[in-house]
Amino acid sequence: MKQVKNGEKFSTPQGFSAIKNGVKASQNAAHAIERKPPWLRVRPGAGERYQRVRDTVREHRLATVCEESHCPNIGECWNHGTATIMLMGATCTRACQFCAVDTGNPKGWLDLEEPENAARSVELMDLNYVVLTSVDRDDLADGGADHYAQCIRAIRKKCPDIIIEALTPDFSGRLAAVEKVVNSGLQVFAQNLETVQRLTHPVRDPRAGYHQTLEVLAAAKKANDKVLTKSSLMLGLGESDQEVKQAMGDLYAHDVDIVTLGQYMRPTPNHLPVNRWVPPEDFAALRDYGLKLGFLEVAAGPLVRSSYRADRVFEQNNLGLTADAGERIPLKEI
Repeated sequence: MKQVKNGEKFSTPQGFSAIKNGVKASQNAAHAIERKPPWLRVRPGAGERYQRVRDTVREHRLATVCEESHCPNIGECWNHGTATIMLMGATCTRACQFCAVDTGNPKGWLDLEEPENAARSVELMDLNYVVLTSVDRDDLADGGADHYAQCIRAIRKKCPDIIIEALTPDFSGRLAAVEKVVNSGLQVFAQNLETVQRLTHPVRDPRAGYHQTLEVLAAAKKANDKVLTKSSLMLGLGESDQEVKQAMGDLYAHDVDIVTLGQYMRPTPNHLPVNRWVPPEDFAALRDYGLKLGFLEVAAGPLVRSSYRADRVFEQNNLGLTADAGERIPLKEI
């Protein structure tokens, strides 16, 4: 079988066309992939637990954001026995310029067995905390909200004590869709702002929006104030520290509880180039700023991602990346 190259169109097993890794070949490819600094070196995945997670994912026909987004932490997370499940397939209807998920139009396709398969996978992984995410599905009338909610309810039924975090699409700003997902049995609702207002376009797909994401997060909190809200920003795309602080302030003003900050890393030559490598001390300063603003937690570091060590956010010690642990919130109280 011919190997599909980055940026090439191919036919998916479901019969529709998609672009490999989400972005067509572009002028960005003229910029060589940037050499990573020492603090961004990671170990590749290997070992028995890594293989067990991989086998579980394959057996139940699940996509994971770990693989699809080229996450640098896949080795650590899968060796720990956890994976972030990506719902509604592996093809996104949007083409954000930072993201390596394949893009295309699934034309309404859904795996109707996915809710049960996802629940069974979570049960086999024996987790006390699971992060779900999904592709954007603008081809569906509700953006996939009903299917997403079905998956959450199926997991809750099979694993009644588990804590569920859902990193969702923006559902094109449909607040009824947001409410449906928020009230389906989760404890943490996340929607990523991704970058500062000035860089929203070209970084994000034109159908995404800075204020739209803020409104979705505020609507989630309004729909269920017992659910924690969460968002994430990538650094290194050309933003200033002041712009990051403004974005953090906007998130706080929209009742967001948790923020994560991480380094943007270019997944293929077709994606946006890295503007700068943000050193660990800059992340530490922004974490301090966010905590002073009043966030429950700010997880910040070069390798931090929205779902990275998500179960440790309530320890309030920067996911264990720093030694100064604050007063901990027991998981049973979430």
